[in-house]
Order: sequence, then C-alpha cells, then structure tokens
Amino acid sequence: MAPPLPSPNTAVHESTCLSCGHTLRMRVHRPEGSTPPVVLYFHPGRFVVDAPEESETVARMLTARFGVATVTPFYSLAAERPFPAAAEDAYAALRWVHDNAGRGLWNARRIALIGAEAGGNLAAVAAMMARDRGGPCVKAQVLCSPMLDPSLGSCSMREAEAESRACGEGYQSYLQHAADRLHPYAAPILCTRLQGLPPALLLTAPDDPMRDETRDYAERLRAAGVTAQVVQLATPGWSEQTWQAIGDFLLPLLAPARGSARPSSSTI
Repeated sequence: MAPPLPSPNTAVHESTCLSCGHTLRMRVHRPEGSTPPVVLYFHPGRFVVDAPEESETVARMLTARFGVATVTPFYSLAAERPFPAAAEDAYAALRWVHDNAGRGLWNARRIALIGAEAGGNLAAVAAMMARDRGGPCVKAQVLCSPMLDPSLGSCSMREAEAESRACGEGYQSYLQHAADRLHPYAAPILCTRLQGLPPALLLTAPDDPMRDETRDYAERLRAAGVTAQVVQLATPGWSEQTWQAIGDFLLPLLAPARGSARPSSSTI
C-alpha cells in the first residue's frame, strides 16, 4: 500500500498530551475547512515495536479516503513502560481528542477507534475505559487482527508457532505481573462486562493467527447486546477489501446527524 501524498487541503502536525506523568506524542492529519469526524489509529507491534511509517501510511489513507481527521498516538512501548501504560495512553489520547474538539478541529460527537494487532487490543480497551469512566462517547471500534488473549490458547494461535512466540514475547514484556493477564484492560477476551460498548467491526483472514480470538470476541460482544460484525479478508493487511469493509462500516456510524449535509460516497 503506497501512502498517498498529503492533500493540499490536509493539515499535518504533531501534538502532545499528558498521560500518567509522561508526555504522549501524537500526529494529526486533518482536512482543512471542515469539522470532520475523527479517528484514533493505534499501530501494531506486539506492544514492543513502534511503527511510525505504518502509522503515517494508514493515517494518510484514512484521511484521504474518508475525509476524517486521523490521530495516531505514539503510545508507550513495554520495555519503557509496561502495562497499564499503553492502555492509559490510549485513553489519554481519546480524552485529548474529545477535549480539543472545541477548537473546531473535529466533531467530538463523531469519534471512532481503529487498531491493528496490539493496537487492536488498545482500541478495544480504550472503548472499555471510555464506558467505565463516563466518556468520551465512541461511535465505533474497528479491530484488525486484534491481540485479545494473552494466554495464546486458541487453536489458530497454537498452529502459528512463529507468531505465537513473537506475541508471547510481546505479552511477557507488556504484562510483567501474572495478575495483569487477567485484567480486562489487558485481556479484553476475558472481560465479563461488555454491555454498552460501541458497535464493532472485527477483521481477520484465513491465515490470521488471531482469527479464533477475533471471532470469539465478536460472539461475546453480540451476547452482550453489542453490534459486532466479522469480515474475513482474503489476505491480512491493508488491501482494497480492507478499506472497503472499513468504509462500509464507518460511513453510516460517523455520518452527520439527520438534517446536515449529505456525505458523498467516498467521504464522510
């Protein structure tokens, strides 16, 4: 996926906020001349690897394709700050997005969370934290091959030996105490209270090691009364099929309230 060049009408800048005593950096892509919806995107990396190029590419694509503002937090890596630092960073970024909407940058009532792999864990957790802490309101969550189960006990994960080892090492670094592995903000798959979460799109693929936990989490969400859609992609990653699935899911949820200007087919 080649990243598109920023549109002349897109502003790109960095910002910061405080999170648990440290400064959290964020990069912002925002269409100018509008008050768009806003998406927080949490990158993959098994909690131990940063992914600035991947984050930049996805942010540009989200903004270019859907006309949303995109905020990509550089959340804490486990080697520097283990659990719950990354989870708290995710929530701090969400609060910052909400609190800064009053500056006319984006619409505080049209916020979505997207995350891939470890970032999928953080997107799911940020949605839980927003519910548990009284806001902000999140309209949608998109979880791409999310890491949801620190036990690595699913059949699909056990079959993928190399990926299982890599994820295991990531979890070991991130969750340094045994009790952490049972905390719902570390292991969403174990959460027993899923009511009240935003609608979820969960993306997986036939050879995705996280496919079983992804489907399991979707079933648990549905059992709790949460709208949850699973899309099996032909291949993992940011293919045209991925973008189409995300657009089909997000466009209706982030569309302007009835009576506002009607969005085009390619932007919100």
